[in-house]
Amino acid sequence: MKTATFPSIRIEPEFRQRAEAVLGQEETLSAFIETAVAEAVERRAMQKEFLARGLASLAQAERTGSYHAAADVHKEAAARVAAARKTKGEG
Repeated sequence: MKTATFPSIRIEPEFRQRAEAVLGQEETLSAFIETAVAEAVERRAMQKEFLARGLASLAQAERTGSYHAAADVHKEAAARVAAARKTKGEG
């Protein structure tokens, strides 16, 4: 597959210096930018999926008339976290 490039962007020299100052050993600015864009794309995809699940849940609740109190949901989530921590020996 042939590769493509992102468009060039203009930035202040100070910002470039800040970016270069945080590069890892042997890391290039291009690699840093590619990683940052990949992480942003993944984060936005997860946000989109999260919103889609929430909207689907709302639609189902409206269809069925079955709603759950936030306090009950939080209590159940806290219990699951506590159980997982206990299983892993963290608690």
